[in-house]
Amino acid sequence: MRGARKSIHAIITWVRRQPPKMKAFIAVVSSMVALVLLRIIVHDHDNLFVAAEGVHSLGISVLIYKLIKERTCAGLSLKSQELTALFLAVRLYCSFVMEYDIHTVLDLATFVTTVWVIYMIRFKLRSSYMEEKDNFALYYVAVPCAALALFVHPSTSHHLLNRIFWAFCVYLEAVSVLPQLRVMQNTKIVEPFTAHYVFALGVARFLSCAHWVLQVLDSRGHLLVALGYGLWPSMVLISEIVQTFILADFCYYYVQSVFGGQLVLRLPSGVV
Repeated sequence: MRGARKSIHAIITWVRRQPPKMKAFIAVVSSMVALVLLRIIVHDHDNLFVAAEGVHSLGISVLIYKLIKERTCAGLSLKSQELTALFLAVRLYCSFVMEYDIHTVLDLATFVTTVWVIYMIRFKLRSSYMEEKDNFALYYVAVPCAALALFVHPSTSHHLLNRIFWAFCVYLEAVSVLPQLRVMQNTKIVEPFTAHYVFALGVARFLSCAHWVLQVLDSRGHLLVALGYGLWPSMVLISEIVQTFILADFCYYYVQSVFGGQLVLRLPSGVV
């Protein structure tokens, strides 16, 4: 185990020394290899979506533990939680009026938990909230997402307003983690529970993205056609990819920190 850890640490150190273009190339190749392995190992690709939900739930459990046991919300972004609650609320509304299924129940559970987290940060643990570090302007993401949803949305038979709402929650979900990354960038040091939570989000987003990409490949593009016409099918896939790459840089430093034996994650400048 120690030998494997040293080998992984050596690989990470080598990658860290590479120029930005080489790092980008390595990231793309690694993602492609991971997709190929998942395609070979996981026969039912719907299991990837279930796994993504499970990892996300694990991350939320870590967050709940932090708030209850540690009695502190230091390092957490209230704005990220509010964006999460917003897109979940919109998606729940759309699910009830458009396609009610098991995912609606999962979203409802996540929404209730997110509202509880917001309540804890705003009222119970307000003294430990780093408001000056949580300085990401929400309109930077909310307004562009709303504007994009007006022009690019599903082409189904549902009411136009519902289709715009659905597109809005897809776009907002893709960037909802940005305020949390800004807080971590401002503090430079990320304590373990927050790091575990964000890493879980990154893994969940990768599994979800892999699910969509493999579904598109297996259907030879027919899935995109089934989603509708115009730019909407491509935007759904792009949103999944954007979510993954937003968190990829943080996940890289998280893995480097874990295999380096560091309990506290230290982020260099320029990660976000």
